[in-house]
Amino acid sequence: MQHQKVHTREKPYECTECDKAFIRKDLLKQHLKFHIGEKSFRCSECDKAFFVKKHLMQHLQIHTGEKPYKCTECDKAFIRKDLLKQHQKVHTGEEPFRCSECDKAFVTKTNLMQHLKIHTEEKTYKCTECDKSFITNEKLIQHQKVHTREKPYECTECDKAFIRKDLLKNHQKLHTGEKLYCCSECDKAFITNGELILHHKIHTGEKPYECTECDKAFITKWSLILHQRIHTGEKPYKCTECDKAFITKGSLIRHQRIHTGEKPYECTECGRAFTTKALLTLHHKVHTGEKPYACAECDKKFVRKGQLKQHKKFHSGEKPYGCGECGKAFVSKWQLKQHQKFHSGEKPYGCSECEKAFVTKGQLKQHQKTHTGEKPYDCTYCGKAFTVKHTLALHEKRHTGKKPYGCCECEKAFVTKEQLIQHQRNHTGEKPYTCNECDKAFSIKTSLTRHQKLHTGETPYKCTECDKAYILKHQLVLHQKIHSGKKPYGCSECDKAFFRKQSLMIHQKTHTGEKPYECTECEKAYSSIHHLMEHQKAHTGERPYTCNECDKAFSIKTSLTRHQKVHTGVTPYKCTECGKRYALKHKLVLHEKTHTGNKPYSCSEFDKTFFSKHDLMIHQKTHTGEKP
Repeated sequence: MQHQKVHTREKPYECTECDKAFIRKDLLKQHLKFHIGEKSFRCSECDKAFFVKKHLMQHLQIHTGEKPYKCTECDKAFIRKDLLKQHQKVHTGEEPFRCSECDKAFVTKTNLMQHLKIHTEEKTYKCTECDKSFITNEKLIQHQKVHTREKPYECTECDKAFIRKDLLKNHQKLHTGEKLYCCSECDKAFITNGELILHHKIHTGEKPYECTECDKAFITKWSLILHQRIHTGEKPYKCTECDKAFITKGSLIRHQRIHTGEKPYECTECGRAFTTKALLTLHHKVHTGEKPYACAECDKKFVRKGQLKQHKKFHSGEKPYGCGECGKAFVSKWQLKQHQKFHSGEKPYGCSECEKAFVTKGQLKQHQKTHTGEKPYDCTYCGKAFTVKHTLALHEKRHTGKKPYGCCECEKAFVTKEQLIQHQRNHTGEKPYTCNECDKAFSIKTSLTRHQKLHTGETPYKCTECDKAYILKHQLVLHQKIHSGKKPYGCSECDKAFFRKQSLMIHQKTHTGEKPYECTECEKAYSSIHHLMEHQKAHTGERPYTCNECDKAFSIKTSLTRHQKVHTGVTPYKCTECGKRYALKHKLVLHEKTHTGNKPYSCSEFDKTFFSKHDLMIHQKTHTGEKP
């Protein structure tokens, strides 16, 4: 009779507390214990208590470790027969419980019942700490552990602990490497069935969760919720150390590692540590050389899909991110953000060793290597070491001689596209970088940066041997060679040697007679463009370098520097023969010739000789009739 009620669905025993009804009276009695909270069956091993004896018996198997119900398809075993039956549906793919509202199907009726509450939006279990509510009491209990920070499930392999047992089980699979759920479309395997289901949507292209604000669609509801925060501007996760706020808790946790310095993800190959697992995964590809994302337009390959996407924009010329201040456009949103910091003057990354600050964290990291002397990137051709990988790549092209970027106006070729663009400005006359203090404009940004230091008076590179300071580091390096006396660039034609390679190249033109830089105003020609530019000021009358002590102005800076020594009275150059002192080195050199009697400059008309070329030129004017 009782069994027939299963077929007739007759349930005569109704609960007075809720809407539930039962086939048998004893089942109703058991159920009533839920309302009164009576748990008369207590475990002797732990403090847990149960409403019915059957549940206690099942629970005891946890302590004994007994799992009598084994799966024939895999090594898994279960405490109860019904759990085994549910598990076997994973292998058969059977999902008999289908939702009438949508097409979703489930292995168990319990899962279906929980799912149905999503459609009805029934969330009867409310948290007393916050406004969140949940479909089931179990989910509420799990959630409350977030407030209490209780993580009772600890991993025996590492220090991690979890709120739920299933999260611990999934985590332990990372240690064992166990991945039971394989994709039928590709070779990928996953720790959980949920991960596999999400992965399948990549193959099917299914994105059921659409944003009502824009056209974007997402695989998971959670991804949609996070995306919608971009529209609302909601950033609920705030950093207690600084004012930054984040859309997701994970982003906040990653950010907090900047303050703590924590880098929990360590590379087993080289020992480098990272703040996130994703960064470690990308780093691993450096060791394996794996670059799975190839460009269809050229031979370039990339570690990340995002890098390929950005690269493709170079081919298409697409620059969707425009600056509202100056109109400049960029390939990526990140590049635009960095650029906007130049307008705002924001330099949030300060060096702890010196007072310098930088726009990006990457620039700070590069700068810090100047303090540590770290140069991790070695050239395979000559052994030279560099602080950044990009500089090494450019350097190695000098060995190969590869210059893929050719100028269409002249025959010159360049190692990088940036160098070509800068060179082309010589042809077009374009000078996009303007000084906001004066009207001077420059073809390259570094020239503007150098120039701006003239206005600020900033000379950060100081000589340890004397009091001199310089705007640029390479100027200091050249100056220090004066103290060391080192002149590494020797002329093969004569005994002269130079501090700089460029100075040697200019000097060698005196032997070859080569003067490629011609003045358009007169017929004069020069061995260097610098000398031509100085000469052209004679035609324009331009004298941009003015003495602040008197009204004198000069066409070149070195002339002003020499002149200023008249006001200061500084005479650093002393004759070792007689003790006479001079403001300028070349004046001392001329004076020393009076002691040696050396007069290297001879007149071709007479037998007269002179100490300096200048004296010879004045003398020659007596022959030509020209007034000196």
